[in-house]
Amino acid sequence: MPPRLFFFPLLVPALAALVLFLLLGWKMDAVYVAFTALVSSVLTLVAVRELLQRRLARLARQILQRPEGSASPLPTRDEREQFDEVTLFQRSLESLHQRMSARNAGLNQEARTLTAVLDGMAEGIWVTDAEGTVVRHNDALRAMLRPTGEIVGQRPLALLRHDSLNEAVLRACREGASTRLELTLEGVLPLTLAIRVTPLGGDLPGSAAVFHDVTELRHLEKVRKDFVANVSHELRTPITAIRGYAETLQGGALGDAQVAARMVDIIHRQSERLSELVEDLLELSRLESREVKLRVQDVSLALVSTRAAEVVRHKAQGKRIALELNVPPEVVARGDERGLEQVLLNLLDNAVKYTPEGGRVTVSGGREDGRCVVHVHDSGVGIESRHLARIFERFYRVDKGRSRDMGGTGLGLSIVKHLLSAMGGEIRVESQPNEGSTFTIFLPATVPSEAAAG
Repeated sequence: MPPRLFFFPLLVPALAALVLFLLLGWKMDAVYVAFTALVSSVLTLVAVRELLQRRLARLARQILQRPEGSASPLPTRDEREQFDEVTLFQRSLESLHQRMSARNAGLNQEARTLTAVLDGMAEGIWVTDAEGTVVRHNDALRAMLRPTGEIVGQRPLALLRHDSLNEAVLRACREGASTRLELTLEGVLPLTLAIRVTPLGGDLPGSAAVFHDVTELRHLEKVRKDFVANVSHELRTPITAIRGYAETLQGGALGDAQVAARMVDIIHRQSERLSELVEDLLELSRLESREVKLRVQDVSLALVSTRAAEVVRHKAQGKRIALELNVPPEVVARGDERGLEQVLLNLLDNAVKYTPEGGRVTVSGGREDGRCVVHVHDSGVGIESRHLARIFERFYRVDKGRSRDMGGTGLGLSIVKHLLSAMGGEIRVESQPNEGSTFTIFLPATVPSEAAAG
């Protein structure tokens, strides 16, 4: 406190007593002198107290109204000269305010970082309180569950109608037990989720659940299992026939020249079928692993169509099927010549195979919307609409019994699709039962030399 303010309360009572003594002629009793000094001191104390209260009230208003992180206002000259104790108190509060502001800023930064990390994860996450109610989640979980309302504040059963998940959350909250489970959510697009539910740990009540979308993984596992099963079945048929007829020959059929010749012919045909299956499997494997090096160049679709047609023409003549080619020579596409010939050969072979005697197979070509197009149309048995979306899958057969009787490995259309995809093309199919089928391939068109030069 400044000396001026320190001596002022002491001098005021003395001056008041001196004036009073002078007025009374120095004969006043000491009691009156003491009383006068006391009254003067009390009055002075009341004034000082009132001034201190106003200063503290102003300081409190400044603290309450100050935004977090802002600097304190500079004191005025009068405030600097009054009450050093209040100034010290103000500085202590200011120091505390700065520390709290820095700490809150750090906590806010940590919260933003945690939120950014959670929302950046591909896995869905939720956190529940001790009662199993969701109190926090990330964006990935909302994308997985696609709820109609809010997730926060909901119980597991309200979000996913699976008792096993609700029981796992309750066990984690009450018993501290961790659980792994897998759920399939039905819908337009079924979703398979692998979920791990764990207690929060430490002194924190509640649980946390991590959701992994394993839909694609389970689909690939099913495809792998189906592929292994189909390959095993396709291999078993020719191997069984070869082994059976070989054992028959060993059992004495070699002595009958006519029977032996027929059995050897069957063994030869089955071995060829087995060889074709293995070659198609290897070709498909190379295409899927991108091991096949395609030589993309300008290819005349009329030329590759003619080559493919010559291979199947003998088979078509045997069934009295008319094979027509209407591909203009000026239709030139970008692609691999050998690959395109294999594509058209597979399509023509299927067309002849599933077209009854006396039918017609037509190959036509042209340009549509800046791309080269080839249509392979047949007047065969056709395909029901429910099969069209799957006929390019490996080993998928519309009529399994008829397909095997007619030969083939069930991989031809799958190879066609992969070859065209590797060349930047695509294939579509249109078909009606008993009205035939039309397979249409689209390929990038070559750039005319004039345009290229320009």
